[in-house]
Amino acid sequence: MNVLAKVIFLAVALLVVLTPDVSAQCAMCRSVVESTVSNGRSVVASDLNFGIVYLLVAPYLLVAAVGYFWYRNSRKEYEQRLKISSRVKRAMSSL
Repeated sequence: MNVLAKVIFLAVALLVVLTPDVSAQCAMCRSVVESTVSNGRSVVASDLNFGIVYLLVAPYLLVAAVGYFWYRNSRKEYEQRLKISSRVKRAMSSL
């Protein structure tokens, strides 16, 4: 394991261990949802849940897009390396 990987692992471990306990919702959002649900209107709660899911999906889509482009680029480079190595093998076999 190289030094950079060890530093990254240590940083992530420290962030996980040292993070404070946080609430799932802010106090205002929680009070609004509780009051509307207790009044029989669950539209606000479902809209809040939809907003949370929307905010959750965006970073995953960005990571997936970067991963796809990275994979596609590395695949093209690999194919070019194979093409060059086959040319070198043909040139060496003709000698």
